[in-house]
Amino acid sequence: MTSGSGHPAAPRSDQPLLDRIAGPAELKQLGIPQLERLTGELRAELIRVVSRNGGHLGASLGTVELAVALLYVFDSPRDKIVWDVGHQAYVHKLLTGRRERFSTIRQEGGLSGFLSRDESEHDAFGAGHASTAISAALGIAEAFHQKGERDRRVVAVIGDGALTGGMAFEGLNNAGSLNLPFVVVLNDNEMSIAPNVGAISRYLDRVRTDRRYHQAKDEIVRLTERLPQGELLVELGKRWKDSVKEFVYHAMIWEELGFTYVGPVDGHDVRALIEALRQVRNVNGPVFLHVITKKGNGFAGAETDRERSHAVSAPAKPGAPPAPPKYQDVFAQTVIQMAEHDPRIVAITAAMPTGTSLGKFQTVYPERFFDVGIAEQHAVTFAAGLASEGMRPVVGIYSTFLQRAYDQIVHDVCLQRLPVLFAMDRAGFAGDDGRTHHGIFDLSYLRCLPNMVIMAPKDENELRHMLKTGIEYGRGPVAIRYPRGAGVGVATVEPLHELPMGRAEVLREGDDVAIFAVGAMTLAAERAADMLAADGISAAVINARFVKPLDEQCIVAFARRCGACVTVEESAAAGGFGAGVLETLARNDLRVPVRVLGVPDRVFEHASQGRLREMAGLTPAGLAAAARSVIGEKASDPAEAVAARGNVR
Repeated sequence: MTSGSGHPAAPRSDQPLLDRIAGPAELKQLGIPQLERLTGELRAELIRVVSRNGGHLGASLGTVELAVALLYVFDSPRDKIVWDVGHQAYVHKLLTGRRERFSTIRQEGGLSGFLSRDESEHDAFGAGHASTAISAALGIAEAFHQKGERDRRVVAVIGDGALTGGMAFEGLNNAGSLNLPFVVVLNDNEMSIAPNVGAISRYLDRVRTDRRYHQAKDEIVRLTERLPQGELLVELGKRWKDSVKEFVYHAMIWEELGFTYVGPVDGHDVRALIEALRQVRNVNGPVFLHVITKKGNGFAGAETDRERSHAVSAPAKPGAPPAPPKYQDVFAQTVIQMAEHDPRIVAITAAMPTGTSLGKFQTVYPERFFDVGIAEQHAVTFAAGLASEGMRPVVGIYSTFLQRAYDQIVHDVCLQRLPVLFAMDRAGFAGDDGRTHHGIFDLSYLRCLPNMVIMAPKDENELRHMLKTGIEYGRGPVAIRYPRGAGVGVATVEPLHELPMGRAEVLREGDDVAIFAVGAMTLAAERAADMLAADGISAAVINARFVKPLDEQCIVAFARRCGACVTVEESAAAGGFGAGVLETLARNDLRVPVRVLGVPDRVFEHASQGRLREMAGLTPAGLAAAARSVIGEKASDPAEAVAARGNVR
C-alpha cells in the first residue's frame, strides 16, 4: 500500500510494528520512539510463544533492546553478528524474517531453539555450547581481512556466564594481538557465577595491594585532614576513590588485553545502545562494549525467579498422571545419601547446579560442592586433583558438554587411573534442545579409553546401585550415563548395594534370538520380546548394565544358544555398545548374524524424545522387526548356524 506520493503509507497507530518487520531493512526505517514501542511488542511475543512451547525465556527477554540495536546499527547479513550459544537470540530470529514461523520454535520441523546457519543467512554461526562466540567471530573478522573486505564488521555477543569459559579468554587474548576491527559485546545481566566473581576479586586485590596505591591513598588522607572539615572530605574522598577505582578497574583488564573499553551502557535503553554501537562500529581495532541488562526483563515471574527463568518447559498436558522422579533427582539424592557416610565424596558441576540437580547436594553439603562455571575442562582436571589425594569426586555434566573435556578425561584421569565418577546426564536424545544437545556420542568416545568403566541403568534403582558401585570401585574412573527426564517408575526403592563388576543381567530367557540392550533401551527390548512371543518367537533379553567391561561370558553363551543377536542402544551405532558386542563375537570366532541398532550416522534435529527414537528405529516395533530379520538371516543358512552353535572351545 502506498500514498499518492509513491512513498510507503504511514502505519496506522493501532497496527503492531512487529507486523511490518520482514527483516533488518524495515527495522532501520523506524525512529527511536517506534523502536521503544517495538521492544514491548517483542517481549509480548516472546512470552506468548515461549510460555507455550518452552525455551530460553529469561535470557531472550534480557536482550530485546540489544538485539534491536545491533540489527539497527549493523548491516546483517553483510556484517556478522555472532550470538554465543543462542539462548539470547530469540529476538534476533523474530527480526530476521522468521516471525511467521516463530510459533514453531523447538517443535518438530520448526525453528531451532539455537542459531543455525541452515536456517537463516542472518545466523552467522550456529552453536549450542557456550563460550564459542569470540573465537568464531574473530575467525570471521580475519577472513574479511584476508579477502580485503575491510568495510565489513563482526560482533560477538557473549554473556557474563559464558565469559567464565576458558575458550572465551583464549579468543580475547588472540583478538588483542591481531588488532582487527572487531567488537565484543558483554551482555552482563548481573547473574555472574562464582568463578567470574572470583576472578574479578583477584584482579581487584592487585589494585588494593599495590604499594603505590597505598602511598597515594595515605598521602590524600594526610592532606585532606589538614583542610577545614577534614573528616567530611576524607569520607567524600573515599567515595570518590571507590568510584574512580571501579571505573578504572573495568577498563584496565580489557585495555591490557588490547581492547578499547566502552561502557557500561544501560542495556534496556535503545537510544544509548544505538549511540554506543555507532561509536564502536567506527573503531579500527578490537573493542569491548560492556552492556548491563536484566535477565527476564519485563516478565515478573522471570525477574523474581532465582535463575530468572533462564529456561522454561512447555506446560504439562491437562489430566496427565504425575511423572516418576527424574533421573537427575535420583542421582542427586543418592549422592547425598552416600556422602552422609563417606566424607571423601565431593560434587562438581560446570554451571549446571539445577540442570544436574546437584544444587540439592549443595544445600546439604555446601563445603563439599563446587560450581566451577562454564569450564568443563577445568572441572575434570580439578576432579582429578581431588581424586589424586584420596577424595571421591562426582562430576555431574551433561553428556554433550563432557565432550568439551575429552583431553582432560584421557590425559588427566584415565592415564593416571584416578577414581573420578562421571555422571552423564541427558545421555541419548535431548528432545527439543536439538542437535547440539543430543548426548549420543559418549559410549563411542569413552569406550576406547583405557582404565574406563562405563555403565548405563535400566531404571532408577539401577542408577542408585551404579553410583554406589562407582564410588566404591576406586581403581580408576567410572562413567554412568542416564537419560533426560523421568525414570520408568519403579514400584519400590531397593536397598543401596554394589553391582558385580562387568556382569550383565538376564531379564528373560529365550532360544531364537538374543536381544542385548543397554540403559534406557532395556524396557523397549522387553516390550519387543512380548511382541515376538505373540508370534511364537522366543527372545532372550539381556540388560548389559556395563558397556565396559562387557560381560563376555554372557554374550558368547547367548550367541551360541540363539544363533542370532540384536543389540540396541540410544547412542551412536558407530563405535558404541553394539560394536563392542561384535568385537567380542569376532574375538571368540563366533559367526552369527547380528543387527546393531543405535543412532544412525546423521544429524537429528529437535523433536520430542519419543519421536526421535521413532526416527532412529529405537522402538519396540523397530527392535521386533530387526529380530525377525536377523532370525530370517539365520534360517537362510542353517548349516552355518549349526556350526556356530557347535563352535565351543
